[in-house]
This record gives sequence, C-alpha cells and structure tokens, in this order.
Amino acid sequence: MSMTDPIADLLTRIRNAGAAKHTKMDIPSSKLKVALATVLKEQGYIKNFKTITDDQQGILRIYLKYDDAREFVIHEIKRVSTPGRRVYVRKSDIPVVKNGLGCSILSTPKGVLHDVAAREANVGGEILCTVW
Repeated sequence: MSMTDPIADLLTRIRNAGAAKHTKMDIPSSKLKVALATVLKEQGYIKNFKTITDDQQGILRIYLKYDDAREFVIHEIKRVSTPGRRVYVRKSDIPVVKNGLGCSILSTPKGVLHDVAAREANVGGEILCTVW
C-alpha cells in the first residue's frame, strides 16, 4: 500500500503514542524520518531514537519523552506543508512558533534544520512541521 504523506503519518503516530503514554513507538524508516527524529532529539522533544535493520526498509524506533508529572513534552506537533500545498519560506520569513517556545522544522538545501539553525545557516526552505 502506498502512502501519500509519510511525514504526516510519522507526526500522527508520535502524537497518538504520546497521548497513550507509550515509552516508545516503531515506524517504517526513511532518510527524511531519521532526519526529523534527529532534529526532534536535538531540540529535546524526544528522548532518543534508533534504526533497526530488517529485510525490508528498516524500522525507526523513537523513545518518547515525558516530564516529571508524566505529561508528554510535545504539546502540539502539526504538519504545515502537505503534498497538495507546499509551503516555502525565505530565510527572512521563517516563522517563530509560540514566541520561541516551539520550533519550525524545515527542509533546506543544507538538510533538515530547525528554525534557529536555518536562520544561522542563512537558508530558507520548505516548512515541514511545527512543534511546541
């Protein structure tokens, strides 16, 4: 079965696993999903992740992060650019999420970056999602 938006599927699985208080979740792996997980880990939204090789495309295992009160640290994770409506921004137009409490994740010519890193690298790109 082909999937039209694997990024939205990843974000939905993260959202659902956090709501169900799971400690980890598995999803079919891809280079873009691993890059997204790397940015989420750098920003402190997930505890860790690892890729597991199998006979097919591999599995991406994401370990979710909770605070001391056992609340999921991701309050909202939302897809911005969809296959039907791509959203591109210049370096000067990168949005600030919740006055800097959250972050935008962009696909740029220098790789998948969060908003602050994209501004420092002086590049724009496609806004994949916002997290806070």
